Amino acid sequence: MISPATAALIQKLNGLAPRIALVLGSGLGSLVDAVENPVRIPYADLPGFPHSGVSGHAGEVVAGYLSGKPVLMLAGRAHYYEKGDASVMRPVIAALADLGVEMLVLTNAAGSVRHDLAPGSVMLVDDHINYSGLNPLIGEPSDQRFVGMTSAYDSKLKDALVIAAGEVGEKLTPGVYMWFSGPSFETPAEIRMARTLGADAVGMSTVPEVILARFFGLRVAACSVITNYGAGMTGAELSHDETKDVAPTGGARLQKIIRAMIREIG
Repeated sequence: MISPATAALIQKLNGLAPRIALVLGSGLGSLVDAVENPVRIPYADLPGFPHSGVSGHAGEVVAGYLSGKPVLMLAGRAHYYEKGDASVMRPVIAALADLGVEMLVLTNAAGSVRHDLAPGSVMLVDDHINYSGLNPLIGEPSDQRFVGMTSAYDSKLKDALVIAAGEVGEKLTPGVYMWFSGPSFETPAEIRMARTLGADAVGMSTVPEVILARFFGLRVAACSVITNYGAGMTGAELSHDETKDVAPTGGARLQKIIRAMIREIG
């Protein structure tokens, strides 16, 4: 039995059947403007969809054609730190799976812990570290909760992103993303720890969505737009305004990669 949100999506999409969906983080919201024949659906019109209270996250589904392929975009996400719920995006991911979406590309804004990964660059998430210790499947009663994460990030989708970056002449650096719960930024000591543990970037999203997507059987890829260096690396204090100001620079690069990638996977 499909959920009310899925039923509403099916009705509003009027026969459009996208196989690929994207979650647009900070700096990527303008990608919806490239969608042809768009259908725009506010999250408020979809039962169970969360309402993000973070500036820079629109909170709507935009579906249509990108690079000639049917796609569904989630313009904005809800975060754990907004209400303390790691499973806040579960109704969204479940609806995508029920709709027939097979591939999910997640994007985010992140802070670099490497001096050679500068603000404005784009990182391909090769793996992640769930430093928060939280999990969106806590409380799930079935044995499906024991989701394998060895290949959480699909190798073919990663290859498609790398090929796409080469085609459009953009650098795409592979790295490990570490999830902190937020909403406060990390301390300099935590950034040093993240580097020691093998992280390349830190952020406050994405990991719960990856876990949920794998739970529902979706193939996953993710990219980070680097908006700043981590705490203590420059001596400057961090702010959300900095994230919003710098994200469009790397976001423009990532948009080119994503459009080429969608052509690549067909």
